[in-house]
Amino acid sequence: MTLPESPVQVATRADGVRLAFRHVLGHGPTLVFLPGYKSDMQGGKAQALAAWAADQGVGMLRLDYSGCGESEGAFEVGTLDSWRDDVLTVIAQAGIGPLILIGSSMGGWLMLLVAEALGKQVTAMVGIAAAPDFTDWDFNAADRATIAATGRIERPSDCGYEPMVITQGFWQSGQSNLRLTHIVEIDCPVRLIHGQCDPDVPWETSVKLAQQLRSSDVQTILLKDGDHRLSRDQDIALLIDTVAKLTC
Repeated sequence: MTLPESPVQVATRADGVRLAFRHVLGHGPTLVFLPGYKSDMQGGKAQALAAWAADQGVGMLRLDYSGCGESEGAFEVGTLDSWRDDVLTVIAQAGIGPLILIGSSMGGWLMLLVAEALGKQVTAMVGIAAAPDFTDWDFNAADRATIAATGRIERPSDCGYEPMVITQGFWQSGQSNLRLTHIVEIDCPVRLIHGQCDPDVPWETSVKLAQQLRSSDVQTILLKDGDHRLSRDQDIALLIDTVAKLTC
């Protein structure tokens, strides 16, 4: 499958910030890919899905949050709330109807927030190493003290970004949007794919999320040798197969 060229389109927020997206029309629910923290729509999983969708004639939307990729804005002012609203802005301005949300890592957290906002417009969801509540379980007392004192924390990254900055604003937004502490009132089919060799997001996070989702149609798929990125050929094949079954 070869990814066809699709032009960059722009959605404009109320404050004038221009958000970049690529939207290819097709049949069935539109696939909407939500990247992870400091990632963008040109990642390998997003492009592989876009190529498959184009080959099958399935509609797909890829986007960059403000401050990421080709979108305007400053990354360090981004929060879960603002990026959720970015996604909702793009979906609305692109004129998308029924959709399937696919969230990678932090995108798996945003997926929940977007689904709650859109209700029945979301026909299914797929989490890839979903990382809801990571501002809670991935921050110890020392991290919290550093953020309180300096307004940010910096961590080494193995994904090509040095360092990975998490601001106090983002952290506070995360703490205001915790979802693993109560029932998540989402009823659509959900598939959660997670590697058990993930060094960044414990696979138990997806198991916990499955428990907290109100939907009775939830499947957790654990890959014993899978890492966090899940970008191997066999991982991509599993992702595409999982999405394909939800588009039928």
